[in-house]
Amino acid sequence: MNTAELPPFWALIPAAGVGSRMAADRPKQYLEVAGKTIIEHSLACFLDHPQLLGVVVSLALDDPYWPHLACAAEPRLQRAEGGRERADSVLNGLLRLSELGARDDDWVLVHDAARPNLARSDLDLLLAELAGDAVGGLLAVPARDTLKRAGPDGRVRETVDRVTIWQAYTPQMFRLGELQRALADALLAGVAITDEASAMEWAGHAPRLIEGRGDNLKVTRPEDLLGLRRLWRV
Repeated sequence: MNTAELPPFWALIPAAGVGSRMAADRPKQYLEVAGKTIIEHSLACFLDHPQLLGVVVSLALDDPYWPHLACAAEPRLQRAEGGRERADSVLNGLLRLSELGARDDDWVLVHDAARPNLARSDLDLLLAELAGDAVGGLLAVPARDTLKRAGPDGRVRETVDRVTIWQAYTPQMFRLGELQRALADALLAGVAITDEASAMEWAGHAPRLIEGRGDNLKVTRPEDLLGLRRLWRV
């Protein structure tokens, strides 16, 4: 794939979470694997891309770990104030991108700070497939296992048809202005926003699903970190 034909883009990494499910001594994005922190691995795929315009990382104000990372001095990388929830951090990051010169019709790719195994081929695929899309979309993987809907008693209520079920991954790619309006309106309305696509859906858009690799895993629990180490053979 000729990267010169891919659209230029900004990246936004919400990284203000504490990662309580990891039960670690620091937020999960600062745990080390293969000599670098998870967030450094997550950023690497973007910083190595020739079409990158810049990156904003949304961080907690009292984050004591970020200043000690080598990438914190990267000139294309700026920080924004993180919020209580992911949607707040993303919205703050979008405002910071606008301050840096990003336009409303620029593409922004939002990526999890704890998703360190994004393949360059998946990033290029997302950019290529959505370059001319009217809405944008996200990397995702079709459900592979049998899915059950549970009742309040913890018993199976029904088996869900997995043909139409996808697992949402990141990056999620949308125009800055549309995503900013969708997030701001949803937060004002008190809507529960779990990812950027859900905000766009609430605003009446239908994001496109781009099938990516299943190993674009997110580190959430201790077993995820073990799986990542096995994957990387470290």
